[in-house]
Formats: sequence, structure tokens, C-alpha cells
Amino acid sequence: MEPISEVSGRAIPFGRKNVDTDVIIPAHWLKTISREGLGEGAFETVKKEQDSVFTDPEFAGAPILIAGDNFGCGSSREHAAWALLDMGITCVIAPSFSDIFASNAFKNGILTVALPQDAVDRLMEVAQTDPIDIDLQSQCVTTRFQDRFEFDIDPFRKHCLLNGLDEVGLTLEQGDTIKAHERRMETDLPFLAKAVGTAG
Repeated sequence: MEPISEVSGRAIPFGRKNVDTDVIIPAHWLKTISREGLGEGAFETVKKEQDSVFTDPEFAGAPILIAGDNFGCGSSREHAAWALLDMGITCVIAPSFSDIFASNAFKNGILTVALPQDAVDRLMEVAQTDPIDIDLQSQCVTTRFQDRFEFDIDPFRKHCLLNGLDEVGLTLEQGDTIKAHERRMETDLPFLAKAVGTAG
């Protein structure tokens, strides 16, 4: 996945609370195992509402989504994260997230930033007219109006996002250790190494 250090640009001021994964990507879009094209179905029902922020050309291509409390609740579908990525979203700001959604977002390279409601309200206001900047290294969200909101993030998740490491990437980081272990196996337990080689 792509490393994330800074995310800057317009933010979609959605702000709705308790948005579940069926709103993010409706069930009839789940027939695919591909990540491509799901952005078209993202927030499909919300897009049909009058004056939806998701159809406003001013927010087209925005890399940030500002949502309400308990974002991503409902089912555990990973397609929700895929749909956001396909829309171009790389950061979601909200007062809180469903644990499963936050995990899926992280594993797919989306930064989730939890901030107090008053900070989210302020960012919703700024997002109407101006861009927002998120710096993962310093763990802060800033605006051109001198707003500064710091956020917490698990150190392991921060490391992975900064370095673009998914589960495969983390495994490959241990390549030398894995090779050394395999060499020891061939020396110390040759019968096991032979059995594994035969089975392969």
C-alpha cells in the first residue's frame, strides 16, 4: 500500500452520525472481489439526496472525509474501505469509529483520525471553503486559520502507514530472519526441512 505522511486538500463535510457500512457501500455492490470501481457505488443512497455533498463538484476528488460519531458501524465488510480508497479518500476524521471499520481502513492504507466533537464541528466549518492539512508524523490536523488539533494513534499503525506496510510488507521486512530460520531448520532438523520440501 502507499505510504501516508501528509494528507492535504479539500475535505467532504459529511458529518452524519452512525453511518454504517451499508451506507458506505450498499450490499448489491459486494458481488465483486476487485477493489476497482467501488467508488461509484460509495454512498449511493446519500448521493440521491438533494444537495448531497457527494455530488457537489466542489468536493470532487477530495482526499479527506469528515464524518460523525460511530462511523463505519454495522457489518465487517472490507469493501467499505475499498470503496473509500476508490473514491480517493485516504483519511477519515470523526469523533469515533467502529473498531472493525478502523481495522479494515488501517489494513488498506486509510488513516482514521478521532477528534472531539467540537474539533470535528470546527473542521466541518472550515471544509465548506478551505483545505485541511493532516500530518501523521506530528499527529496533528491544521487549517489556514491557525486551528491545530492533535490526535492519538497506535504506534504500530503509525509505523505501518508511514512506511506503506501491509501484512505482506511486514512479513517481507523479516526476510533475513526467515531465511536464517530456514537455514537452521536444514541443519538442526533436516528431516523436517526435507518433508516440507517434498510436500511443496
